[in-house]
Amino acid sequence: MNTTDKQELRAFIEKALASHADHAGLRDDESLFISGRLDSFTMMNLVMHLEQQFGIDFSDGDFEVELVDTLDAMEALIDARR
Repeated sequence: MNTTDKQELRAFIEKALASHADHAGLRDDESLFISGRLDSFTMMNLVMHLEQQFGIDFSDGDFEVELVDTLDAMEALIDARR
């Protein structure tokens, strides 16, 4: 994943966190969903964003929350499926 893509993804997540009144910093290895920082509705929005922005296909039924729980995990997912 290039720097611009990672910055865009980080901005998307930070906007989602801010909409939940969460203004704490975001580490690349920090849990977003398992920790409860973001909810399942936000997860679905993120999944749609990953599909549209990065061409990731989740229709094959292999989705697990761990794939999108951290920025590092999303970066690895995008790199693996591009």
